[in-house]
Amino acid sequence: MTTCDFCGKQESDEAKTLTWTTATERGRQRVYCDECSRTHLRAMEGKLDSEWW
Repeated sequence: MTTCDFCGKQESDEAKTLTWTTATERGRQRVYCDECSRTHLRAMEGKLDSEWW
């Protein structure tokens, strides 16, 4: 089961999580669903920690 670190969405089908985004923030691996990834793309590209979203 993979859980989005931003909205809490859970997905058990590994194939569906292929469109999810991963990031490393302060040495911690974070995972974001495709919806959160699209919504916060600019912040991710700017390397802003999720606290700033």
